[in-house]
Amino acid sequence: MRIALVAGEASGDLLGAGLIRAIREKFPAAEFQGVAGPAMVAAGCKRLADSESLAVMGLIEPLTEIPRFLRLRRGLIQRWRAAPPDVFVGIDAPDFNLGLEKALRKSGIRTVHYVSPSIWAWRAGRIKKIRKAADRVLCILPFEKKIYDEQGIDAVFVGHPKADNLATDVDAESARRILDLDGRVVVAVLPGSRKSEVSRLGPIFTAAAAILARADDQIRFVTPVASPGLRPMIEEQIAAAGMQDLFKLIDGDSIEAMSAAHVVLLASGTAALESALLCKPTIAAYRVAEITARILQIFGLIKAPYFTLPNLLTEEPLVPELIQWAVTPSAVAEAVLALLRDPARQAAIAGRFAKLRSELALDADRRAADAVIDLATRNQLLHSTP
Repeated sequence: MRIALVAGEASGDLLGAGLIRAIREKFPAAEFQGVAGPAMVAAGCKRLADSESLAVMGLIEPLTEIPRFLRLRRGLIQRWRAAPPDVFVGIDAPDFNLGLEKALRKSGIRTVHYVSPSIWAWRAGRIKKIRKAADRVLCILPFEKKIYDEQGIDAVFVGHPKADNLATDVDAESARRILDLDGRVVVAVLPGSRKSEVSRLGPIFTAAAAILARADDQIRFVTPVASPGLRPMIEEQIAAAGMQDLFKLIDGDSIEAMSAAHVVLLASGTAALESALLCKPTIAAYRVAEITARILQIFGLIKAPYFTLPNLLTEEPLVPELIQWAVTPSAVAEAVLALLRDPARQAAIAGRFAKLRSELALDADRRAADAVIDLATRNQLLHSTP
């Protein structure tokens, strides 16, 4: 069995690695090649290009990378048309992968798109492109399958890998002791994993922390530094707010930081779902470049009622959201204090998030592997029939 894959950035790399391992459990001799990161390479994928080469954010920023993306896509199409895999799996990165899938599918190659694009939030018209590109869509959110079913597109809800992989028995007290924060009120502060996010949200978060410290001298803050290159910027922001003595910086381990927290303050993104799966009361902020914000506002491109995944997955929104110009130090501090001062609300949120975790923890790697193997074996049978 030969499987080609293209994964976009680190999150796609992790999904791809889990998929490869699950397929290998059933087909140890399966061969994998494509655009991969270190996790996929470690799982046994031959790397043709690095998945980080597809990691470009925003509405404007990717435009400068279009020539490089087109060259890469043309090269992959030529390679796989010449030596067709049994199935191609595009993992996230829809702007790159859907065009690739469409071209490969026209050549008779079975295609899977793993992680539905956010058609429920914006650019709903992409479903027409998905119909032409993918033989099957693997959904990680429960409401997505219904959207595809209504359009007659083959879709499988596999569950969310993060719900499978995060520890179920979070010991907050032990985490605080490890961080030397025992007996303190702990707020985890996650300003983002990219320089642009940290530059926009970091100063606001540290200024909010100063307000919180004045309101309660027992509050302490822990920030996981997503990459070494971000540490100088974060340290400078904390110093500018005069908060050096109240912040603890740790390298990379966002799960440890969130596990220790009473409340989590974060840049909206993957971390919001992780925080919910850890059953933590959470506040999310979202700020993009001014020009991007204006484009989104003028053209009404955002259709979803909320921008954090937990709020889209529960009956009522449980994560306070602060968007763009509403992200101010006073508003952030007020939202954090409101949760810290309401233990009953904290408990109710934790209980609903525990239920959400059980709804999403379905062994996504195995279910995704079964869906991919099904298409691959169908293809093998088709080509082996006289």
